[in-house]
Parts: sequence; C-alpha cells; structure tokens
Amino acid sequence: MANQTADFYFYLLPFGNDGGKNIILFTIFLLCYMICLIWNTTIITLIYTNSHLHKPMYFFLRNLSLVDICYSSVTVPKLLDIFLRGDTSISFSHCFVQFFFFTALACTEIFLLTVMAYDRYVAICQSLHYPPICQSLHYPLLMKQNACILFVLVSWVSGCSNSLFITIIASKISFCNSKVIDQLYCDIKPMLKISCGNTVTIEVTVYLETFFVGFCPFLCIILSYFKIISNVLRMKSKGKRYKTFSTCTSHLTIIIIFYGTIFFVYTMPSTANFKTIDQIFSSLFLAVIPSLNPLVYSLRNKDIKIAFKRYFCNLSNVDCFLKGENSKNKIEE
Repeated sequence: MANQTADFYFYLLPFGNDGGKNIILFTIFLLCYMICLIWNTTIITLIYTNSHLHKPMYFFLRNLSLVDICYSSVTVPKLLDIFLRGDTSISFSHCFVQFFFFTALACTEIFLLTVMAYDRYVAICQSLHYPPICQSLHYPLLMKQNACILFVLVSWVSGCSNSLFITIIASKISFCNSKVIDQLYCDIKPMLKISCGNTVTIEVTVYLETFFVGFCPFLCIILSYFKIISNVLRMKSKGKRYKTFSTCTSHLTIIIIFYGTIFFVYTMPSTANFKTIDQIFSSLFLAVIPSLNPLVYSLRNKDIKIAFKRYFCNLSNVDCFLKGENSKNKIEE
C-alpha cells in the first residue's frame, strides 16, 4: 500500500452523495459550523477576559471549546467542499491526516470531560469533609493553576499519542477493490469495511483501544457522579442540594449527549439499513455537538450569563447595571 499512496484516492459518500452538488446540506452544515465557531470563540473570549471566570471549572471549559472548534474544523470544511462542488475524492495522505487529527481531538475531548468530572468531584465531595469556613479554601488548594495546566497537557498528549498509534495501525490496512468510504469523514470503521485480507488483529486492537480510551474514562465519570450524587443527597438543606447539584448539570448534559452519540456511531451495525441513521448521528457528532456544548453551559450557568451581559454591554458602550451582580459574582462551586 505504501507504494500506491501518491496516486491513491478514497471517495467519501456523505448521505449517498456520489458526485452531485447539494446546496441544502451545504447550507445546513455551514450554518452549524458558523454557530460552532461563533459560540465557542465567544466562550473562550469571555472566560479569558472576565476575571470572575478564572476558575478551574471555566479553564477546562475554555479548553473544551478550543477542542470543539478544532475537531469540527478538521472534517466540516471537506464536507462543505463536497456539497458545494460535488468532488467526493480525498487523497490517501489527506484522509489519514484528517483521521489522525479527528481521532486525537475526539480522544482529547473524552479526557477533558473526565477531568471536568473529577473537578466537580473535588469541588463538591472533598470540600464537604472540612468545616464550612475551610471549604472555600480547600478546593483552590487541590485544583491549583499548575495542576489544571498539567491535567490539560496530559489530556492533549494522551489524545495525540493514542491517535498516532491508531493511525499507524489503520495505515497498514490493505485496500483492494473498493475505495468508497461510506461515511462523512475518514474513520477506522468504514475503512475496515472496505479492506481486504485478514484484519482480525487490527479489529481486536481497535476494540481494546476503544475500551481503554472510551469506556474506562466513562467509568471514571460515572464513579465521580455517583460520589457527587451520594454526597448531595446526604445534605440536609433542600436548597443547598439543588444549588450544589446545579453546578454539575451542564457538564452532565454534555456527557450524556457526547457519549450517547459516540455509542450510536460506533456500535451501529455496518449494514445498508442503518447507513442513513449512522451518518445522521455522525453529523451530530461533527457539527451539532460542538455547537451545543457552549450553548448548554450558557443556558445553565448563571456566571456565564452575567459575563455575556457584561461583554455585550461593553461592546455597545451601554451603562448596564446587573441587579445584585456585585454580591453574587462568585462562581458556584
């Protein structure tokens, strides 16, 4: 295969597109992509410029928004080109570069979501073991800036390392007859479908990687939230229970959407009957979820809402006064 890579092309088949233009799909994906860029860039800017959001929770959210921008940008522009020009071809090298970066960014997002679950666990569960006067001091001591930076660096390095390993394995696949990747982007699942020869070793390796990189972090997230919910339910004050758990609802919502979509994309049978459903969930994974993440945090988070109001008031040079803001601008941990 290595001798053929210079002139070897794959052909992507998004929603059965075999070379025709599709302005409707182009418009839909372009709109989702623009929303993703605008929302996530706004979140990054808000967190960076607003001193009240310089907390671990929002530091991880800022990195999550960056990952969402990147992994959407790795795949969606090629889709837009296919829908606009009708050219479904993608070179071997371009396909595997796309595969590497998409896998790296998706894995990094998984690790970041796991770190964010741990952050909520530390903020809620660990602090409860200390007297109320010490609780506000304990969380910053455990989640120092250096520790947060280290968590993010480990997430990026782990995601890229895992992706490099999988990409090297995928590049060993032999493609004999079909060059059609029946998916929106280059991925290991449709590649294995059109491969020839014995791919058992590759498939076992991919399943093991999926278990360790996908399922194990998910178990860590479930364990974190099990501890969180157990501690919240033991609180005597109903108001305090609601207030404490509300700080987790945004992250929990994103976890459910993200992992739910991954589950459908990678466990759906590779048959003609499920092809359309598979690509619909893939499009959610590529374009819709990166747009939803900042929206979910914006709608469910009081501090993000306040930061939005401040930001747009400053842009419009309007003297805005948020009632009670000065007394409520501490981040809810």
